[in-house]
Amino acid sequence: WWSADTLAVVTGANRGIGFEITRQLALHGLTVILTSRDIIAGEEATKTLLEQGLKVVFHQLDIVDRESIDLFCAWVKEKYGGIDILINNAGVSYNTGSENSVECAEKVINTNYFGTKNITKALIPLMRSSDEGARVVMVSSRLGRLNGRRNRIADVDLREQLEDVESEDIIDSTMSKFLEQVKDGSWITGGWPQNNTDYSLSKLAVNAYTRLMARTLSERPEGQKIYINCCCPGWVKTAMTGWAGLTPPEEGADTPVWLALLSGQSTSGKFFAERREINF
Repeated sequence: WWSADTLAVVTGANRGIGFEITRQLALHGLTVILTSRDIIAGEEATKTLLEQGLKVVFHQLDIVDRESIDLFCAWVKEKYGGIDILINNAGVSYNTGSENSVECAEKVINTNYFGTKNITKALIPLMRSSDEGARVVMVSSRLGRLNGRRNRIADVDLREQLEDVESEDIIDSTMSKFLEQVKDGSWITGGWPQNNTDYSLSKLAVNAYTRLMARTLSERPEGQKIYINCCCPGWVKTAMTGWAGLTPPEEGADTPVWLALLSGQSTSGKFFAERREINF
C-alpha cells in the first residue's frame, strides 16, 4: 500500500534499533526521516544510508525539548505537508545487567514516556488521510507489562486503573508519584517493579498511553484512521544494553517495521513481540 511518497519518521534513529528500522523501511521503498538528538551522529547515519541508495532525510529532533519538537513539526509541515508513519524508538536506560539504580530516573521517565507522548501528540495532527490509515508504533518492552507474573506494580488497584486507563492523568500521576519516592528514598518499599525499575515504569506508561490513544483515535472517521500499537523488540545487542543483548538489531527492528507496514491494518491498541500479540 506504500510508495516512495509514503513518509515515515523514526525517532532516535542514529544507531541501534532506530537506525535498523530506518534502513528496513527505506529498503521497502519508503521515504524515511531519520531523527537524532545529536546532529553530527544523525548526519553520519543518514550519509551511510544514502550511500546505500536509500531515500533517507535527516532532521534534528530532541523529544524532551519542546522547541525542538515545534521546529521539527514546522519543518515537516512546510516540506512535506504531513507524514504517514511514526515510529517512536527514542529512549534511554542507564542500567545494565542486574543493576537497578534510579539515579537517572527523572531523565528516563521524561524521555521514554513524556517525550514519547509529546512528540506523538505533536505529529498526530500532521498524519495524512488514507484508505490504509496512518500508523504509530511505540517501541516498548516486556519489562513494562502491567500484569506479568514478575516485575509488576504491587498495588492491585493501581494496576486495574492503568489497565483500563480513562485519561493520561492517571499515567502522569503514577510517574510523578514514583519520582517523588525516588527523591525521598521510599521507592524501594513503594511496590514498584524490582527489575530495571525506572525503565520498566517508563515503558509501562508507554503501553498504557498506547491503549488510551487507540481508544481516542478509534473515533476518527474512515479515511482518517490512525492505528497505534506497541511492541517489544527483545533484548537487543546495542549501545543501550552495553552490547549485552541476545538479539541483533536486524531482528529487533523486524516487528516495528512489520507493524508499520501491515496491509489491511485494523489492529490498534495492542502489544506485539516477534510479530505475535502478547498480553499487557
